[in-house]
Amino acid sequence: MTDPDLLARLASLPSQDPAFYDREYNNRANVPDNPAHLARWAQWSAQVRARGPYLADLSYAGADSRPDLRHASGETLDYFPAQRANGALPPLLVFVHGGYYRALDKHDHSFVAGALPALGVSVAVVNYTLVPAATVPEIVQQVLRSVAWLYRQADRLGHDAQRLFVAGHSVGGHLVAMLMAARWPQLGADLPAGLIRGGLSVSGLYDLEPLRRAAFLQCDLKLSEADVARLSPAYMAPADEAPLAIAVGELEAAEYHRQHALIRAAWPAKVAHPAASDLVLPDCHHFNVLDSLASADGALTQAVLRLVAR
Repeated sequence: MTDPDLLARLASLPSQDPAFYDREYNNRANVPDNPAHLARWAQWSAQVRARGPYLADLSYAGADSRPDLRHASGETLDYFPAQRANGALPPLLVFVHGGYYRALDKHDHSFVAGALPALGVSVAVVNYTLVPAATVPEIVQQVLRSVAWLYRQADRLGHDAQRLFVAGHSVGGHLVAMLMAARWPQLGADLPAGLIRGGLSVSGLYDLEPLRRAAFLQCDLKLSEADVARLSPAYMAPADEAPLAIAVGELEAAEYHRQHALIRAAWPAKVAHPAASDLVLPDCHHFNVLDSLASADGALTQAVLRLVAR
């Protein structure tokens, strides 16, 4: 059961000073050697794509897309099929990248499919149109559309439509939580209420008000108070009690730890689910916290395997 007093304390913003949010959320400034980490992601990702097999740049854009974005490269995904075991269809993990909605690309994150396909889990790495070409609300709709498309294309692609899981990093973690709060039958009569079977959010953001207050972000994101109110999953009821695994780097800024604690307090049944994990990853900051998803024995890979085993 949610503790309303704890939730209220965690939801209370720690400062009225805009400079505080600029400091806390500027991950590139807080990790000065971030280019080396991003280069490592790119190298690992290129190796995964070269190893294959995978399907590149599948379009999930539909008739309900904004017409000028319908054929944009933003609404695409890469699909890394799992090795089949005993003829059974594998589960699918849908990964959503971070970058504050304005940077990075699925090709930077192919490495998240480095270990899982060999362990029996297919992986789809999703792109979305970046701001300012799309707004944050439009990005949320695109990611919802990507998962609905993957559900509908399960037979063609070869995964189990009843075993869809989601994962994301940073604002990708925000988008994971939005996916887990979605009322899918309202988005399509063919979509089941329990479409998402579990999720993993790594260094996720669940209250967008601090991003609205950070000038270096708000200049691009242009979040309104109404956007924050309808796109902050910490203040939304989850769709069901499917497990949500959460992780944060030990060396992340204090605000990331507050956001981590906030979703735990807001969605206690999901985070406390036996298949979920609640991880503080030692010696990890914002740009190496995902690294363990690239190896079979990594903490994040093991968290995914616990989710899909339920």
